[in-house]
Amino acid sequence: MELQLNGRRAFVSGSTQGIGFAIAQGLLAEGASVVINGRDRDRVDRALRELNAGDPDVPVSGIVADVADPRQMQQMLVELGEVDILVNNVGLFELAAFGDIDDEDWQRYFDVNVMSGVRLSRDLLPRMLDRGWGRIIFIGTESGVNVPADMVHYGVTKAAALALSNGLAKLTRGTGVTVNTILGGPTYSDGVADTVVALSAAQDVPEDAMKAAIIGQNTTSLLQRFIEPEEVASLALYLASPLSSATNGAALRADGGVLTAVL
Repeated sequence: MELQLNGRRAFVSGSTQGIGFAIAQGLLAEGASVVINGRDRDRVDRALRELNAGDPDVPVSGIVADVADPRQMQQMLVELGEVDILVNNVGLFELAAFGDIDDEDWQRYFDVNVMSGVRLSRDLLPRMLDRGWGRIIFIGTESGVNVPADMVHYGVTKAAALALSNGLAKLTRGTGVTVNTILGGPTYSDGVADTVVALSAAQDVPEDAMKAAIIGQNTTSLLQRFIEPEEVASLALYLASPLSSATNGAALRADGGVLTAVL
């Protein structure tokens, strides 16, 4: 399917690995130019090398910025310029007991998981509306709908981002701009892979067996395996394209059937 993304310019936050990297890779393959982002120069440079595969003509660049820092965000937006497609991908997650999550942790989670999308959208959405076309995609999670007891801070902030996406979509009425959220499920991102490897080493269990054991604890998963980042990216590419013009204000599931309620 031709996604008609030639000539479009995209920005993907938190895109040096995992889902964000897979989305950037897919956008480039479809003919878009892409700006990636991370807070570490070495990781941004490594991701750029992987994306351009040694070809200097590949239309990809990177901006180093911590999205939790308003001043760095402001400078990044100045450097970024015009964007047709904004993918609010960056996010923090970790397992933590509710009583152990202090105010500083809560603030950091809101700054990254919510305020990064607020600040990027506040700057870029009006310009998309002025030009008459644009796409904003939030990479959300089933945890924002069914908040896990061991990641309350994560679930609450992702629920807030889902509400943000829904509200922003209402500002696009009658235009060629859309705002949507993808509700992902358990995805084998780099961070998850590191955790699985550490657990398998600690328990002297093969990595594949540990993966199966972890996903087996999720009794509602219909997929019965981890989702690959590229599987979430495929939905993001469609939402980024002109072909998705009738999809707006939606929360679309790429969760492997984890959510049992109808949204």
